Amino acid sequence: MRRLRILGALALGAVLLSGCTLVPTAAHPVVVARGAVPFGLLGKTIPGTNNGRVQFITQPVYIVDATGHLAPSSRIVPSPPTLDSVLHELILGPTTIESSTGYTSSLPKDLVILQATIKNGVGFIDLTTPLSTLPRAQEILAIGQLVFTARDVGATNGLEILVAGVAQGLLLPNGKKARRVSEKDYRSLLNA
Repeated sequence: MRRLRILGALALGAVLLSGCTLVPTAAHPVVVARGAVPFGLLGKTIPGTNNGRVQFITQPVYIVDATGHLAPSSRIVPSPPTLDSVLHELILGPTTIESSTGYTSSLPKDLVILQATIKNGVGFIDLTTPLSTLPRAQEILAIGQLVFTARDVGATNGLEILVAGVAQGLLLPNGKKARRVSEKDYRSLLNA
């Protein structure tokens, strides 16, 4: 019985305290003066930096649509876009809305990119595991996703995929392999 009284007192105390706040309430919205906003949160630059600014742009990434073809989808990335930042968005896969309409990704969920750079118009993506471990059709679509996404970031002279620094032979839709591939090799995968 004593435990019930203690439990009841604690419950009553919790109910009474739940109505208390440290922030005073008002019936209507209150305009906060610009000078009263602390930490420079209304400034044009990032607080605590030497005029640091971040601007964002939309950048296409290629995912697999409901028909099994590649289709572009917009993602928001810091400007100017880098191959690494855009591929990070690609690896996240389709959004919830895209997934509900049948969009998927052929890239493995546990794909780890060690490095992604562009040199002289050629994209270099260094992975921890080869894409050749995927089923053939999924491997071709995964490479296509990387090729088209990299091309739109600036890899206009092709793409090479490395595993732990070693260049890989990439499977083409026609069954052949090549070390450097371009969007021309995977055009048949696009949703026309």
